[in-house]
Amino acid sequence: MIKLMKASLATLLALLTITGCQHIRNSGSEPVPVASAQMLRLATYNVHYIIMQEETGPWSLGDWERRKVPMDQAFKAVDADIIAFQEMESFAGRSESDVNLALDWLLANNPDYAAAAVGPVDTFPSTQPILYRRDRFKVLDQGWFFFSDTPDVIYARTFNGSYPAFASWALFEDAQNGQDFCVINIHTDYRSRSNRLQSIALVAERIRPWISARETVFAVGDLNARLGSAALGILEDEGVVFVPVDGATYHFDRGINLFGAIDHIGYVGAASLTGGPFVLREKFNDVWPTDHYPLVADFVLGSTDS
Repeated sequence: MIKLMKASLATLLALLTITGCQHIRNSGSEPVPVASAQMLRLATYNVHYIIMQEETGPWSLGDWERRKVPMDQAFKAVDADIIAFQEMESFAGRSESDVNLALDWLLANNPDYAAAAVGPVDTFPSTQPILYRRDRFKVLDQGWFFFSDTPDVIYARTFNGSYPAFASWALFEDAQNGQDFCVINIHTDYRSRSNRLQSIALVAERIRPWISARETVFAVGDLNARLGSAALGILEDEGVVFVPVDGATYHFDRGINLFGAIDHIGYVGAASLTGGPFVLREKFNDVWPTDHYPLVADFVLGSTDS
């Protein structure tokens, strides 16, 4: 029995050591530099849904009251020109809800921004908005498709019948240089690898004509896959280059950084990476705003990486 206890203790200590090393290896934060007006600062941020039916507990209405000021502080610290959100949903038990507390809160507190990739909930899923500086960008078009065998049916369930998941997108014109570019905002199934692979394959299919037309495309979001994975490889085969994020972007709502980035910013076309990526691994007002960190990168439009 004593030998067994010693063996169990040794195993536990080994696991704690490994976990601690992983946490350290995937951690570290540095301030995001002041944004340059000549660059395009792009960000992605999974902000976790709010459970409308619950007054207290994790992700409840009460929890939202605790998180909302820190979330606004994180938004301001990112200082993005364009930021794509995932899970920006006030969940009331069904997909169609015209209440979006997080979106309303950020827009009310940041009047220089407007929201693209949103619309009436019966025709446009509004839980993956893309916020942009209203004085610099013009929205030329927007749309969505679901990760499903019927991708153009709104709120269609995923390939294996799981909860609906989708990509939203918006086509922008930059008033500073007249450049057009598209941002596609992706959130894949974290449970099912087959769902992820089929979802990313559908994204590749949808952006292929844009790439063939030599349009500039940014593929961003919570892909629930790491660099070097088969899922990201599908988009890399289309020419998408992912910024090389070092360390975690998901932290279990505890600041625990066990594995590499699952949130990504990819790009193809007339764009070059000029700064970052930056990951804000920090609390705001001593609160984690959500269980992901915001990911930020700076680009210049009108040129390509060689």
